[in-house]
Order: sequence, then structure tokens, then C-alpha cells
Amino acid sequence: MHNRALHDWPTELYDAYIFDMDGTIYLGDQLLPGAQRMIEELRHQNRIVRFLSNNPTKDPEQYVEKLKKLGIEVDESDIANTVVTTVGWLKHHYPEAVVFPIAEQPLINALHKAGIRISDDPTKIDIVIASYDRTFDYRKLQIAFDAIWFEKRAFLIATNPDRFCPFPGGRGEPDCAAIIAAIEACTGTTCREVIGKPNPIMLEEALGDTKAEKVIMVGDRLSTDIAMAGACQIDSAMPLTGESTVSDVEAVPEALRPTYVLDRVDRLIPQYLWEQHNWSEERDHTQN
Repeated sequence: MHNRALHDWPTELYDAYIFDMDGTIYLGDQLLPGAQRMIEELRHQNRIVRFLSNNPTKDPEQYVEKLKKLGIEVDESDIANTVVTTVGWLKHHYPEAVVFPIAEQPLINALHKAGIRISDDPTKIDIVIASYDRTFDYRKLQIAFDAIWFEKRAFLIATNPDRFCPFPGGRGEPDCAAIIAAIEACTGTTCREVIGKPNPIMLEEALGDTKAEKVIMVGDRLSTDIAMAGACQIDSAMPLTGESTVSDVEAVPEALRPTYVLDRVDRLIPQYLWEQHNWSEERDHTQN
């Protein structure tokens, strides 16, 4: 892994590209500039393309549908998110555990499908799962409190560490970190495992059995996407289309910075290919 000057372009293609989605490929329901032509070019160049998200409110099938609606064709096997990795982690480490998911339906459905037992009875719960849950309420907090603090039998894990989910127009929505903080505050416990980025588990899940030598992680968040790349000792690129800014990058030590900072995600394509295809910022070929 190596760092260059801010805004420097890659000069060559990588073997595999792992893309965050929210804030990197799209923002809300809007495809970000150049994303479609970039993906098409990488596939034309026979590069491995995978998509990775910390958002557990959708399962891979829903991400396939969303990307297809935005004009990017993908297979379910191209996508890994914290629904997949959380269920996989539980099956590997605690297959017999009874869990209480503070989560939305995609994760609950996946737990059921995997045969993992679910309960809201604090006397039976072994693991409380904190997640990005827009149905979070006091009842759920009380159950977690009773299972962890009163019964002293459960421990806390989380699907992802994100503080908020970015929306178009600079807005956002509280994410899993808010749920973790509420449970930790009242129980005095500490979350034992956070499955999502920057946990290297996520990159392993995205790559699967792929044997790519030169891999790059592309995402808009220093604290998750870029930190995971650093932990895995691979290159990284941060488009300035989501959470983190140039000022954020400049505020951290060089070892924690992305290899590339890009004003738009299709800068991942080397400049010689831009010139070869006569690409410009004002108009990409998907608008023709």
C-alpha cells in the first residue's frame, strides 16, 4: 500500500475493484457522475468488480434491484453487505446462540433462513445484535438492557460502526452507532464485535475465492472503507461524493490516508483511457 499526493489519478488498472455503494456509486436514488461508464469500462477490461455495503437494511437481492434500476447490471454474487457477513459470523462462531436482533426485516429474514434462533425473552437471549434500525424504540432497548444488565447472560455485537447514513443534499439518518451507544450507555457493556467495515471480514466476503493480486477498495468514508483497506494492506481510493472531505484526509496521519482522493469516482479509470474514449466531465457516454 502506498500514498500519493491528493487528487492524483491511478496510472494503471487494478485486478479487482471493491466498491462501497452509498456515497460512492450512488447517493440516495441518484447515480453519481461517471459511475456507470466506469463499471462498464472495468468489465470491458476484464477486471473483477464487487460491491460492498455496511447497510443492513437491504439484502443482496434488493441491492441487485437498486443497481439495475440505476443502470448497473450485477449478480447477487457480486454483492456483500452486513446482512451476509453478520449471519456468516454467527453461524461460524455461535451457531447455537439465541439472538435478539435490533434490526430491520432483511437481517431478521436472513437469520431465520440460516436457522439461527431468535427471541425477545431476556432470559433466553445469548447475543444482542445492534443494527441500523429505523424501528428502534424503548421496548427494544429495555429487552437489550434486561438481557445484558439484569440477566447478565447476553453480550452485544453490531452489524456496522457507521454514525449516520448519508442522503442527498447533505442530510443523513442515524445509523448503527447510535443504537450501540444507547445500549452501551444504559448497560455499561462494551460491544464485543462489529462485523462491518473496517473489519477485514467484509473484504474477505467480497472477494470470496477470487485470487486477485492487485486489489483496491473504493469508498467515501475514512473511518470504514479506507481504514479497512489499511488493515488489509491494499490500496484505496476515496471519492469526495459522500461523508469524508479533503480536510478530513489532511487531518489524519499519512498512514491512515487513502492512496487516492478523487473528485469523482470515474477518475479510477487511468487518464490514458479517458483520452482513448474521449471522456469528459461534462458529459459521459451514458447520457448520449
